[in-house]
Amino acid sequence: MVGHRFNPAKADKLIDPKRKSLIDSEWVAKKLEFSENANLMDLGAGNGYFTLPLAELTSGDVYAVDIEPEMLGLLGVRAQEKNADNIGLIEADLEDIPLGDHTVDASVAAFVIHEVEDRVKAFREINRIMKPSSQGVIIEWAQVKGESGPPLHERLNPNTLIQEMKNTGLNLVERIDNNDVYMIFFKT
Repeated sequence: MVGHRFNPAKADKLIDPKRKSLIDSEWVAKKLEFSENANLMDLGAGNGYFTLPLAELTSGDVYAVDIEPEMLGLLGVRAQEKNADNIGLIEADLEDIPLGDHTVDASVAAFVIHEVEDRVKAFREINRIMKPSSQGVIIEWAQVKGESGPPLHERLNPNTLIQEMKNTGLNLVERIDNNDVYMIFFKT
């Protein structure tokens, strides 16, 4: 692991309503433009800030992948409370995800890529699991000092990520920057 892993004891920060001003999970989910029965993947799902909005927009399966069993447990409780029975919890790192080839129609990887040791391997996994011509988004912290997020030295240059993604068959659709975060929308 390159960056420090998020502390599950601070999980409430991830679903704080103030977070919506930083990044609107519902807007991101809708921007991916998947069908109402699509299978989706949330990488680094944590306690479900993106997973639950994705699950509301599809009758298909939503695979919530996280390396922290405690975070997946919190997500499982939240999913039960929301009657989101289409969410599957998968404990795995992003370099080796136990899903079949061409399983998902869209994916989200939010605030997790900076924690991955071998990003190229993770991007290859994402490409392997996603169906051809499907859409995804990588969301990361901008390279600026901020109140939230990892230390500045762990934040990734978006141009570096775009090049690594391109080298693994993930093609840039759109990059959106704001003060604290950037989003890289891509197609397989």
